[in-house]
Amino acid sequence: MQLATLNNGVQMPMVGFGVFQVNDGQTEQAVLTALRNGYRLIDTAAIYGNESGVGRAIKASGIARDEIFITTKLWIQRENAYDNTLKAIDESLVKLGLDYIDLYLIHQPFGDVYQEWRAMVDAYRAGKIRAIGVSNFHADRLVDLITCFDVVPAVNQIETHPFYQREAERQIHQEYGILQQSWASLAEGKFDIFTNPVLTAIAKAHKKSVAQVILRWLNQRGIAVIPKSVNENRIIENHQIFNFTLNSEEMNAIAQLENGSTIFNHRDPQMVKLLAEFHE
Repeated sequence: MQLATLNNGVQMPMVGFGVFQVNDGQTEQAVLTALRNGYRLIDTAAIYGNESGVGRAIKASGIARDEIFITTKLWIQRENAYDNTLKAIDESLVKLGLDYIDLYLIHQPFGDVYQEWRAMVDAYRAGKIRAIGVSNFHADRLVDLITCFDVVPAVNQIETHPFYQREAERQIHQEYGILQQSWASLAEGKFDIFTNPVLTAIAKAHKKSVAQVILRWLNQRGIAVIPKSVNENRIIENHQIFNFTLNSEEMNAIAQLENGSTIFNHRDPQMVKLLAEFHE
């Protein structure tokens, strides 16, 4: 298992298992399957509504707590953000059935993120959380948050895939010692990603799937991944990416696929409005 060392010394797996859009009932079995096949990082969020399923799977797995890395996320807080963030952390701990969370992220760069971060820093220092970070923060918002506090986010989880590679953000993350983690690594199957001729040719050369090539490409760029599936074969396949290496020509060929195609634009006012309508 490949591990990254976060900027506070905590170690985190570079490949994890995501449960976005998996209902609570399916989550327990999917996470159990992932844990039984070598995954040790599970990524969930309060807004997903499946933290309890993750908690049941952890308990049923029989794996020692300190061998599993659990990420969950705080949904947008607009009023009493400091107190409500502390309350949200406690609620997630109860649903997960845990005494601490390994990584806790601000899920969206909206609402009162400064009070949210202040509360998260206090919870981190109190030992309820081992590391704190953000999700979906563009570089300007990320740097602004950093300049306001003395605790730098350990992770920024952002949309990253062959058509939206986020190289400028990757450079900023490296400058501040922040680990970039990809969501939608496989572009949610959009943009004909699984039939792309460049990716399929590389996959054929290595006798791997397109998904494995993409996940390996991301890891070789120093980017962590959290692929999601409820299919056991794909769950297993997505974890088997460490027995081959993409050469420089292959890495460069994938780099040429950048075209700015994004699944969700966090700078689109209509998208911001849409997020405001979601509630836990």
